[in-house]
Amino acid sequence: MTIRVGLERYTVMAKHGYYAFEHEQEQPFVFTVWATLSKAKVGNELSNTLNYADIQVAIDRVMLESEAPIALMEEMAEQVIVQIAAFQTVAALHVRVEKPNAPLPHPGGLPVIEVEWHRN
Repeated sequence: MTIRVGLERYTVMAKHGYYAFEHEQEQPFVFTVWATLSKAKVGNELSNTLNYADIQVAIDRVMLESEAPIALMEEMAEQVIVQIAAFQTVAALHVRVEKPNAPLPHPGGLPVIEVEWHRN
């Protein structure tokens, strides 16, 4: 049995992006995070799983407490992974970041990146 814990479509308003003008006004970043647990059975113990509130806290730390703007969504995802991987109950992570208001040359499309991580 595989157990996964997730937080889907968590939106954070932040001033990040590759271009300097993206650092002037907040824009939405939408996170979906799925964690695969290292144990096949957690019982009724929170300490055997990953609290989805901890996923929110990890995203907030990266997006809202960064000392400087983060240029790339890939880096955002990697920093979120570092935060969540600190929980030993986590065996693997899948992080998706969407940027609905990204500057694109034409209307339409949803910029997205996804990063997978596995504990060695």
